[in-house]
Amino acid sequence: MLRVTICTEMRLLVTGGLGFIGSNFIHYILKNYPNISVTNIDAELSGSNHENLSELKNSSNYHFVKGNITNKILMEKLIVNCDSVINFAAESFVDKSILDPNQFLVSNIRGTYTILEIIRKYKKRFIQISTDEVFGSLVNGSADEEYRFLPSNPYAATKASAELLVNSYVKTYDIDCVITRCTNNYGPRQFYEKLIPKTIFLAFQKKKIPIYGKGQNIRDWIFVDDHCDAVYQVLLNGKTGESYNISANNEINNITIVEKILEIMGESTDLIEFVEDRPGHDLRYSLDSSKIRNSMNWNNKTNFNDGLEKTISWFQDNFDSEKIHNDVLNPTPWKTNN
Repeated sequence: MLRVTICTEMRLLVTGGLGFIGSNFIHYILKNYPNISVTNIDAELSGSNHENLSELKNSSNYHFVKGNITNKILMEKLIVNCDSVINFAAESFVDKSILDPNQFLVSNIRGTYTILEIIRKYKKRFIQISTDEVFGSLVNGSADEEYRFLPSNPYAATKASAELLVNSYVKTYDIDCVITRCTNNYGPRQFYEKLIPKTIFLAFQKKKIPIYGKGQNIRDWIFVDDHCDAVYQVLLNGKTGESYNISANNEINNITIVEKILEIMGESTDLIEFVEDRPGHDLRYSLDSSKIRNSMNWNNKTNFNDGLEKTISWFQDNFDSEKIHNDVLNPTPWKTNN
């Protein structure tokens, strides 16, 4: 059942809006829908960056609140004054979840629970942003919305747990929640620990680029603006209690991506360095996104090569050597706290 009231004005509460996808979503909304206002709550943890939204500091439609989604008193104050909540807030770096899963349990499970309890009270609409990693590695075929969960690492397990919580609240308390799952995103503002920005960053400095194993791990890559558009469509048209897979049908292995980046940047593949694989590294993720394509007439618009060139260009224009840190330089960050 579709419960959201479609209106020309809307007040959104976005969690984790200083992160990669959250900040791009806020840019997307305020650029395309001037009658929508956004409040962004972010705990300013490792993946947060105020520079991601610096252009919006004087916008009358944007408001920032520093805080953690586990803070029930603060979250209640914010949720009571919004129409819908979109939960991008999450710890998402798999290597860190292998090293220390605790913060992932707190942010990804406890944080979602806190929001659900308040949504239950105030009857708001809630969009939970999840991941293709909940399905684990697929040898062949693609996971549709009914595919069984089989997470392979603590990060994926916490996201699967959050989904189960959301579904239980829909069935038990009859609240208005929808889940989206997306494949790997790339684009401007992505944190440097991730594959594509890390490769660009290291190639800028002609430093070795570590690739796990032989680089044969396959992901389906989607440009972040296409993901943001899909989330907005789900906000407006998603049915309560349903989940929607979001993908670009663009499966590429890691070594091919790194080689493409080096080719565009005019750098040698001699920079590539194969390193010890991380524990439980899934070989392939794949989502069947026919449900959202058929029910909402949604389609991704960005060709991968075009998106990659846009991404490299953005990082060239925003290159900051001070952003370098151990997660970028350390070839196996799951082995160390440093």
